Amino acid sequence: MTARNQAGRMLVTTGGVILLASAVLHFFGGYHAGFPALASSNLDPGLQAAFRVVFLGVGWHWILLSTMALVAAFSGTALRKFVILVCGVGVLVEAAAGAAAMGLFLGNEMIGLAAILMTIGGLLFERVTPRDAR
Repeated sequence: MTARNQAGRMLVTTGGVILLASAVLHFFGGYHAGFPALASSNLDPGLQAAFRVVFLGVGWHWILLSTMALVAAFSGTALRKFVILVCGVGVLVEAAAGAAAMGLFLGNEMIGLAAILMTIGGLLFERVTPRDAR
């Protein structure tokens, strides 16, 4: 394995772990702080349920994207660079949109850092040749 691929793998792994930690914090933060505050609000019960689904869906989405990026980073497939870049850029767009809508806070900063690390790591991967796949 080349030094570029090794560095790319380390960056994607670090970004994936940070994104997984963000998802865990999102789940626990929602259950311990967000959902009780939501229940005490005067928001319609249907909208409260929708908020819970979206909140948990976002965390699940981060788990899936980080898992896909990690699996791609440790595989030797020709599409690994593409998969990692789609995951990294997708989370980066989400972090930017979240920061624009809600302002900067720990959650946006964590997923933004994870996205930057995954994107840079994905860019470092060299193209897999048929000889490498053997």
